[in-house]
Amino acid sequence: MAEESDLEKTEEATPRRLEQAREEGQVPQSRELSTFLVMMTGVAGLWVMGQWVSSRIVSLVKGGLSFEPELARDTVLMVANLRDVLAEAVLTVAPVFAVLMAAAVAAPILMGGMVFSPKALQFKFERMDPLKGLGKMFSVHGAAELVKALLKAFLVGGVGAWAIWREKDQMLALMSQPLAASLNDFAHIVLFSALLVVSSLALLAVLDVPFQLWQYHDKLKMTKEQVRQENKESEGDPQLKARIRQAQREMSRRRMMSEVPKADVVVTNPTHYAVALRYDAGRMGAPVVVAKGADLTAQKIREIAAEHNVPTLEAPPLARALFAHCDIDQAVPAALYTAVAEVMAYVYQLNQWLAGGGQVPEAPQTLPVPADMDPGASRA
Repeated sequence: MAEESDLEKTEEATPRRLEQAREEGQVPQSRELSTFLVMMTGVAGLWVMGQWVSSRIVSLVKGGLSFEPELARDTVLMVANLRDVLAEAVLTVAPVFAVLMAAAVAAPILMGGMVFSPKALQFKFERMDPLKGLGKMFSVHGAAELVKALLKAFLVGGVGAWAIWREKDQMLALMSQPLAASLNDFAHIVLFSALLVVSSLALLAVLDVPFQLWQYHDKLKMTKEQVRQENKESEGDPQLKARIRQAQREMSRRRMMSEVPKADVVVTNPTHYAVALRYDAGRMGAPVVVAKGADLTAQKIREIAAEHNVPTLEAPPLARALFAHCDIDQAVPAALYTAVAEVMAYVYQLNQWLAGGGQVPEAPQTLPVPADMDPGASRA
């Protein structure tokens, strides 16, 4: 049962999955929203610019059909005249086409944002598979498209019929009006009826947009195994991360060991812990821990210290306290200043003896280490 649940697409798409879908050109789309925006923009554009467009077209038709007799006998002049008329016609309808193109581009942007994906333009043989085409026809998406088509037909047809019935008296009255006035009134009737029909498409768009968003996110749902695999890929393989951490620890250990020869003294437990201290009166306010370790690492620190003639002092309470409360490159705590000061004084005397002879300094036996700083004292 657990394996079956892992294979079911029950998890919402992750941000990475959504981004991959956008790269492939997969974004939510609503055909009803696009249709509504384009048609509404077209009707509104004609409503605002219709009189100007119609007057320009009438003027172009009159100008195109009215010309001097000499013009009809000259092919070059006729072609030039036709070219000028067509250019004026294109400029006349260009504003309407411009707003239509803006509306066509705006609809997808409202749904899925600005997306340009070369992958979506690639030719794929599976798109020509008739079995997949039949599957889409009898899928939930196909059923929804059929319902929308029927709803659109009934809605648009019903609103159109109602608009015509509402304007029937005015349409019949057009026959008794002068031609110019009847054409003007007829244009207003057509535009107003078209505006009512297009407005009815807003209901379809309001219903279709949430459905398309739900269907898009439902299609991109992932299985639990896919989510785990994606997390592993994004965060890194745990085994690889463990090896990286191990390599980092090894590098840190090597860097720490390289500081042992520069230490002034190594405080030991004597076998379990080893802490190397360094003090530069001109640069440091207090001695600093340059290396520390337990067991095998402590043994390695002692061996390196012996190879480079770094003094070693056996002081178990101080070694345990320094190991527990100090990090690498960190100054010793204030509570251990006195004990460490005695150790550094001993090291100074030892170096003086090694340099000039004399009486051998006596190593400190009891150092003032607070009981709360010594993990061994708390266990005792």
